[in-house]
Amino acid sequence: MAFELDSLEQTRLQIGGDIAVRLPGTAAQTRRTAVGVIGYAQAGAVHGLHAHIAYRERNFLPDERADAEGVERWASLLGLWYLDATAASGSATVSGTVGAVLPAGTALQSTQGVLYTTQAEVTLAASTGTVALIAQDTGAAGNLPAGAKLTLLSPVAGINSTLTVEAAGLTGGADQELLAGLGARVLSRLRNPPKGGSRADYATWALEAHPSVTRVWVTEHEQGAGSVTVRLVCDNEATPIPSTEVVDAVALYIGERRQAGRLSVYVLPPVGEEVLYQIHLIPDSSVIRAAVEAELLDLHRREAAPGATLLISHIREAISIAAGEVDHELLVPLADLPHDTGVMPLFGGITWS
Repeated sequence: MAFELDSLEQTRLQIGGDIAVRLPGTAAQTRRTAVGVIGYAQAGAVHGLHAHIAYRERNFLPDERADAEGVERWASLLGLWYLDATAASGSATVSGTVGAVLPAGTALQSTQGVLYTTQAEVTLAASTGTVALIAQDTGAAGNLPAGAKLTLLSPVAGINSTLTVEAAGLTGGADQELLAGLGARVLSRLRNPPKGGSRADYATWALEAHPSVTRVWVTEHEQGAGSVTVRLVCDNEATPIPSTEVVDAVALYIGERRQAGRLSVYVLPPVGEEVLYQIHLIPDSSVIRAAVEAELLDLHRREAAPGATLLISHIREAISIAAGEVDHELLVPLADLPHDTGVMPLFGGITWS
Protein backbone atom coordinates (compact mmCIF):
# COMPACT_ATOMS: atom_id res chain seq x y z
CA MET A 1 0.00 0.00 0.00
CA ALA A 2 1.35 3.43 -0.92
CA PHE A 3 2.59 5.65 1.89
CA GLU A 4 0.38 8.67 2.49
CA LEU A 5 1.72 11.79 4.18
CA ASP A 6 -0.37 12.82 7.19
CA SER A 7 -1.43 16.45 7.44
CA LEU A 8 0.31 18.70 9.97
CA GLU A 9 -2.76 18.62 12.20
CA GLN A 10 -2.88 14.81 12.13
CA THR A 11 0.79 14.68 13.05
CA ARG A 12 0.25 17.10 15.95
CA LEU A 13 -2.64 15.03 17.32
CA GLN A 14 -0.65 11.79 17.01
CA ILE A 15 2.40 13.17 18.84
CA GLY A 16 0.20 14.86 21.47
CA GLY A 17 -1.59 11.56 22.03
CA ASP A 18 1.69 9.69 22.46
CA ILE A 19 2.90 12.23 25.05
CA ALA A 20 -0.41 12.06 26.94
CA VAL A 21 -0.21 8.23 27.13
CA ARG A 22 3.29 8.37 28.61
CA LEU A 23 2.66 11.40 30.84
CA PRO A 24 -0.90 10.90 32.14
CA GLY A 25 -2.61 14.06 33.26
CA THR A 26 -0.74 16.41 30.92
CA ALA A 27 -2.50 18.55 28.32
CA ALA A 28 -0.15 17.55 25.52
CA GLN A 29 -2.58 18.37 22.71
CA THR A 30 -2.76 22.06 23.47
CA ARG A 31 0.03 24.57 22.93
CA ARG A 32 -0.81 26.37 26.18
CA THR A 33 1.33 23.90 28.18
CA ALA A 34 5.05 23.19 28.11
CA VAL A 35 4.58 19.63 26.83
CA GLY A 36 2.02 20.91 24.32
CA VAL A 37 4.53 23.39 22.92
CA ILE A 38 7.12 20.62 22.65
CA GLY A 39 4.58 18.38 20.87
CA TYR A 40 3.64 21.12 18.42
CA ALA A 41 7.30 21.90 17.66
CA GLN A 42 8.14 18.24 17.16
CA ALA A 43 5.11 17.77 14.89
CA GLY A 44 6.25 20.63 12.68
CA ALA A 45 9.74 19.16 12.36
CA VAL A 46 8.48 15.63 11.65
CA HIS A 47 5.96 16.84 9.09
CA GLY A 48 8.65 18.85 7.31
CA LEU A 49 10.98 15.86 7.15
CA HIS A 50 8.22 13.61 5.81
CA ALA A 51 7.29 16.20 3.19
CA HIS A 52 10.94 16.41 2.07
CA ILE A 53 11.15 12.61 1.84
CA ALA A 54 7.93 12.60 -0.24
CA TYR A 55 9.41 15.27 -2.52
CA ARG A 56 12.58 13.23 -3.01
CA GLU A 57 10.57 10.08 -3.69
CA ARG A 58 8.48 11.93 -6.26
CA ASN A 59 11.62 12.99 -8.12
CA PHE A 60 13.44 9.68 -7.83
CA LEU A 61 12.19 8.71 -11.29
CA PRO A 62 11.36 11.10 -14.16
CA ASP A 63 7.77 10.00 -14.66
CA GLU A 64 4.65 12.15 -14.71
CA ARG A 65 4.92 12.79 -10.95
CA ALA A 66 8.38 14.35 -11.13
CA ASP A 67 9.04 18.08 -10.83
CA ALA A 68 11.52 20.01 -12.95
CA GLU A 69 14.41 19.09 -10.64
CA GLY A 70 13.85 15.36 -11.11
CA VAL A 71 13.34 15.52 -14.86
CA GLU A 72 16.32 17.81 -15.39
CA ARG A 73 18.65 15.65 -13.30
CA TRP A 74 17.78 12.56 -15.34
CA ALA A 75 18.05 14.56 -18.56
CA SER A 76 21.57 15.70 -17.69
CA LEU A 77 22.60 12.13 -16.87
CA LEU A 78 21.34 10.98 -20.29
CA GLY A 79 22.94 13.88 -22.15
CA LEU A 80 19.57 15.50 -22.95
CA TRP A 81 18.35 19.05 -22.38
CA TYR A 82 15.63 21.46 -23.47
CA LEU A 83 15.57 21.98 -27.23
CA ASP A 84 16.54 25.53 -28.14
CA ALA A 85 14.04 27.92 -29.68
CA THR A 86 14.30 28.32 -33.46
CA ALA A 87 13.83 31.31 -35.74
CA ALA A 88 11.15 31.48 -38.43
CA SER A 89 12.31 31.80 -42.03
CA GLY A 90 10.90 31.83 -45.54
CA SER A 91 10.58 34.20 -48.45
CA ALA A 92 8.69 37.34 -49.41
CA THR A 93 7.88 39.15 -52.63
CA VAL A 94 9.71 42.43 -53.12
CA SER A 95 8.81 45.02 -55.77
CA GLY A 96 10.44 48.12 -57.15
CA THR A 97 12.48 49.51 -60.01
CA VAL A 98 14.29 47.10 -62.33
CA GLY A 99 17.94 46.98 -61.29
CA ALA A 100 17.29 48.18 -57.73
CA VAL A 101 19.25 46.33 -55.05
CA LEU A 102 17.92 45.14 -51.68
CA PRO A 103 21.04 44.44 -49.56
CA ALA A 104 21.54 41.41 -47.35
CA GLY A 105 20.81 42.19 -43.69
CA THR A 106 18.11 44.75 -44.47
CA ALA A 107 15.69 44.98 -41.53
CA LEU A 108 11.91 44.65 -41.86
CA GLN A 109 9.05 44.65 -39.39
CA SER A 110 5.69 42.88 -39.28
CA THR A 111 2.45 44.54 -38.19
CA GLN A 112 2.94 42.73 -34.83
CA GLY A 113 6.33 44.39 -34.37
CA VAL A 114 8.46 41.28 -35.05
CA LEU A 115 11.75 42.06 -36.79
CA TYR A 116 13.21 40.17 -39.78
CA THR A 117 16.32 40.52 -41.94
CA THR A 118 17.04 39.61 -45.54
CA GLN A 119 19.43 36.65 -45.85
CA ALA A 120 20.92 37.53 -49.24
CA GLU A 121 21.24 40.49 -51.56
CA VAL A 122 18.56 40.72 -54.25
CA THR A 123 18.81 42.67 -57.50
CA LEU A 124 15.44 43.12 -59.21
CA ALA A 125 15.60 41.71 -62.74
CA ALA A 126 11.91 42.60 -63.13
CA SER A 127 9.45 44.73 -61.25
CA THR A 128 9.11 41.99 -58.62
CA GLY A 129 11.43 39.45 -57.09
CA THR A 130 11.84 37.09 -54.14
CA VAL A 131 13.98 37.59 -51.06
CA ALA A 132 14.82 35.10 -48.31
CA LEU A 133 14.02 36.27 -44.76
CA ILE A 134 14.76 35.13 -41.23
CA ALA A 135 13.37 36.39 -37.94
CA GLN A 136 15.88 38.30 -35.82
CA ASP A 137 14.64 36.58 -32.66
CA THR A 138 13.77 32.95 -32.09
CA GLY A 139 10.30 31.77 -31.15
CA ALA A 140 6.89 30.94 -32.59
CA ALA A 141 5.99 34.65 -32.72
CA GLY A 142 8.08 34.90 -35.90
CA ASN A 143 5.81 32.61 -37.91
CA LEU A 144 3.65 34.46 -40.45
CA PRO A 145 1.00 33.24 -42.91
CA ALA A 146 1.06 33.80 -46.65
CA GLY A 147 0.05 37.32 -47.60
CA ALA A 148 1.27 38.97 -44.41
CA LYS A 149 2.85 42.38 -44.92
CA LEU A 150 6.36 43.45 -43.89
CA THR A 151 7.69 46.99 -43.90
CA LEU A 152 11.27 48.17 -44.38
CA LEU A 153 12.60 49.93 -41.29
CA SER A 154 14.69 52.24 -43.47
CA PRO A 155 14.00 53.23 -47.10
CA VAL A 156 16.03 51.53 -49.84
CA ALA A 157 16.38 53.37 -53.16
CA GLY A 158 14.16 51.86 -55.85
CA ILE A 159 12.54 49.33 -53.48
CA ASN A 160 8.91 49.59 -52.38
CA SER A 161 8.69 49.75 -48.60
CA THR A 162 6.10 46.95 -48.27
CA LEU A 163 6.92 43.27 -48.91
CA THR A 164 4.43 40.38 -48.99
CA VAL A 165 5.07 36.94 -47.46
CA GLU A 166 4.89 34.25 -50.16
CA ALA A 167 2.62 31.20 -50.29
CA ALA A 168 4.69 28.95 -48.02
CA GLY A 169 4.64 31.55 -45.23
CA LEU A 170 7.38 32.24 -42.72
CA THR A 171 7.63 29.02 -40.74
CA GLY A 172 9.91 26.95 -38.52
CA GLY A 173 9.87 29.33 -35.55
CA ALA A 174 9.36 27.55 -32.22
CA ASP A 175 9.69 28.47 -28.56
CA GLN A 176 12.11 26.66 -26.27
CA GLU A 177 10.92 23.18 -25.35
CA LEU A 178 8.73 22.94 -22.25
CA LEU A 179 9.25 20.63 -19.28
CA ALA A 180 6.60 18.21 -20.59
CA GLY A 181 8.50 17.76 -23.85
CA LEU A 182 11.83 17.14 -22.12
CA GLY A 183 10.17 14.72 -19.70
CA ALA A 184 8.60 12.76 -22.56
CA ARG A 185 11.97 12.46 -24.31
CA VAL A 186 13.69 11.33 -21.09
CA LEU A 187 11.09 8.58 -20.60
CA SER A 188 11.36 7.58 -24.26
CA ARG A 189 15.15 7.30 -23.93
CA LEU A 190 14.84 5.11 -20.82
CA ARG A 191 12.23 2.89 -22.45
CA ASN A 192 14.03 2.75 -25.80
CA PRO A 193 17.79 2.86 -25.27
CA PRO A 194 19.87 3.41 -28.44
CA LYS A 195 20.18 0.26 -30.54
CA GLY A 196 22.34 1.44 -33.43
CA GLY A 197 19.56 2.56 -35.76
CA SER A 198 16.31 0.91 -34.66
CA ARG A 199 12.91 2.42 -35.42
CA ALA A 200 12.89 3.89 -31.92
CA ASP A 201 16.23 5.59 -32.63
CA TYR A 202 14.83 7.34 -35.71
CA ALA A 203 11.81 8.52 -33.73
CA THR A 204 14.09 9.79 -30.95
CA TRP A 205 16.26 11.69 -33.44
CA ALA A 206 13.22 13.30 -35.06
CA LEU A 207 11.90 14.50 -31.69
CA GLU A 208 15.32 15.89 -30.79
CA ALA A 209 15.75 17.72 -34.08
CA HIS A 210 13.17 20.49 -33.67
CA PRO A 211 11.02 21.66 -30.73
CA SER A 212 7.90 21.82 -32.92
CA VAL A 213 7.85 18.06 -33.55
CA THR A 214 5.38 16.24 -31.26
CA ARG A 215 4.73 12.83 -32.87
CA VAL A 216 6.72 10.57 -35.19
CA TRP A 217 6.03 7.39 -37.18
CA VAL A 218 8.81 5.25 -38.61
CA THR A 219 8.33 2.54 -41.25
CA GLU A 220 10.75 0.33 -43.16
CA HIS A 221 10.86 -0.69 -46.84
CA GLU A 222 7.98 1.66 -47.73
CA GLN A 223 10.06 3.52 -50.33
CA GLY A 224 11.94 0.41 -51.43
CA ALA A 225 14.02 -2.40 -49.93
CA GLY A 226 16.23 -1.19 -47.12
CA SER A 227 14.56 2.23 -46.90
CA VAL A 228 13.43 4.00 -43.75
CA THR A 229 10.56 6.50 -43.85
CA VAL A 230 10.10 9.01 -41.04
CA ARG A 231 6.85 10.99 -40.87
CA LEU A 232 6.21 13.66 -38.27
CA VAL A 233 3.62 16.18 -37.14
CA CYS A 234 3.62 19.40 -35.11
CA ASP A 235 0.40 19.23 -33.08
CA ASN A 236 0.96 22.55 -31.32
CA GLU A 237 1.19 24.60 -34.52
CA ALA A 238 -1.65 26.09 -36.57
CA THR A 239 -1.57 22.96 -38.73
CA PRO A 240 -0.03 19.66 -37.65
CA ILE A 241 1.56 19.17 -41.08
CA PRO A 242 5.19 20.29 -40.60
CA SER A 243 6.68 23.08 -42.68
CA THR A 244 9.58 22.61 -45.08
CA GLU A 245 11.93 24.21 -42.53
CA VAL A 246 10.99 21.65 -39.87
CA VAL A 247 11.24 18.70 -42.27
CA ASP A 248 14.64 19.88 -43.48
CA ALA A 249 15.90 20.33 -39.94
CA VAL A 250 14.82 16.80 -39.01
CA ALA A 251 16.36 15.33 -42.18
CA LEU A 252 19.68 17.06 -41.47
CA TYR A 253 19.71 15.94 -37.84
CA ILE A 254 18.93 12.31 -38.71
CA GLY A 255 21.45 12.37 -41.56
CA GLU A 256 24.22 13.18 -39.09
CA ARG A 257 23.31 10.24 -36.81
CA ARG A 258 21.92 7.40 -38.91
CA GLN A 259 23.84 4.28 -39.86
CA ALA A 260 26.23 4.81 -42.73
CA GLY A 261 24.75 1.80 -44.52
CA ARG A 262 21.22 3.20 -44.55
CA LEU A 263 21.37 4.85 -47.94
CA SER A 264 17.65 5.55 -48.30
CA VAL A 265 16.18 7.54 -45.42
CA TYR A 266 13.12 9.65 -46.23
CA VAL A 267 11.82 12.35 -43.89
CA LEU A 268 8.34 13.26 -45.11
CA PRO A 269 5.35 15.25 -43.92
CA PRO A 270 2.05 13.35 -43.92
CA VAL A 271 -0.41 14.26 -46.65
CA GLY A 272 -3.27 15.97 -44.83
CA GLU A 273 -6.85 15.06 -45.76
CA GLU A 274 -9.51 17.13 -44.04
CA VAL A 275 -12.44 15.37 -42.40
CA LEU A 276 -15.59 17.50 -42.57
CA TYR A 277 -18.31 16.81 -40.01
CA GLN A 278 -22.04 17.50 -40.19
CA ILE A 279 -23.86 17.16 -36.86
CA HIS A 280 -27.37 17.74 -35.53
CA LEU A 281 -26.93 18.50 -31.82
CA ILE A 282 -29.46 18.13 -28.99
CA PRO A 283 -29.58 20.51 -27.18
CA ASP A 284 -27.90 23.01 -29.44
CA SER A 285 -25.96 25.97 -28.09
CA SER A 286 -22.67 27.73 -28.77
CA VAL A 287 -21.18 26.35 -25.55
CA ILE A 288 -22.05 22.74 -26.39
CA ARG A 289 -20.85 23.20 -29.97
CA ALA A 290 -17.50 24.39 -28.66
CA ALA A 291 -17.31 21.35 -26.37
CA VAL A 292 -18.04 18.98 -29.28
CA GLU A 293 -15.39 20.65 -31.42
CA ALA A 294 -12.84 20.35 -28.60
CA GLU A 295 -13.57 16.63 -28.21
CA LEU A 296 -13.21 15.99 -31.96
CA LEU A 297 -9.93 17.92 -32.03
CA ASP A 298 -8.72 15.78 -29.13
CA LEU A 299 -9.78 12.63 -31.01
CA HIS A 300 -7.67 13.65 -33.99
CA ARG A 301 -4.75 14.39 -31.68
CA ARG A 302 -5.00 10.93 -30.11
CA GLU A 303 -5.89 8.70 -33.05
CA ALA A 304 -5.08 10.46 -36.32
CA ALA A 305 -1.92 9.05 -37.89
CA PRO A 306 -0.56 8.48 -41.41
CA GLY A 307 -2.51 5.61 -42.94
CA ALA A 308 -4.89 5.43 -39.97
CA THR A 309 -8.55 4.46 -40.06
CA LEU A 310 -10.68 6.91 -38.09
CA LEU A 311 -13.42 4.77 -36.57
CA ILE A 312 -16.99 6.02 -36.79
CA SER A 313 -17.70 4.58 -33.32
CA HIS A 314 -14.91 6.68 -31.84
CA ILE A 315 -16.21 9.79 -33.62
CA ARG A 316 -19.69 9.23 -32.14
CA GLU A 317 -18.16 8.58 -28.72
CA ALA A 318 -16.18 11.84 -28.85
CA ILE A 319 -19.35 13.79 -29.62
CA SER A 320 -21.31 11.98 -26.89
CA ILE A 321 -18.83 12.79 -24.11
CA ALA A 322 -18.89 16.53 -24.84
CA ALA A 323 -20.14 18.47 -21.83
CA GLY A 324 -23.84 19.31 -22.16
CA GLU A 325 -24.57 16.92 -25.06
CA VAL A 326 -27.71 14.84 -24.54
CA ASP A 327 -28.19 13.39 -28.03
CA HIS A 328 -26.92 13.96 -31.54
CA GLU A 329 -27.22 12.76 -35.12
CA LEU A 330 -23.98 12.38 -37.05
CA LEU A 331 -24.90 13.09 -40.67
CA VAL A 332 -21.36 13.15 -42.10
CA PRO A 333 -19.37 10.91 -42.05
CA LEU A 334 -21.49 7.77 -41.92
CA ALA A 335 -18.78 5.08 -41.85
CA ASP A 336 -15.18 4.40 -40.87
CA LEU A 337 -12.65 6.63 -42.67
CA PRO A 338 -9.67 4.60 -43.96
CA HIS A 339 -6.63 6.43 -45.33
CA ASP A 340 -3.86 5.40 -47.69
CA THR A 341 -0.22 5.12 -46.70
CA GLY A 342 1.12 8.50 -45.67
CA VAL A 343 -2.32 10.19 -45.68
CA MET A 344 -3.46 11.61 -42.34
CA PRO A 345 -7.01 12.69 -41.35
CA LEU A 346 -7.13 16.33 -40.23
CA PHE A 347 -10.03 18.04 -38.48
CA GLY A 348 -11.73 20.08 -41.17
CA GLY A 349 -14.54 21.76 -39.21
CA ILE A 350 -18.21 21.13 -38.41
CA THR A 351 -21.40 22.07 -40.23
CA TRP A 352 -24.30 22.24 -37.77
CA SER A 353 -27.73 21.06 -38.95
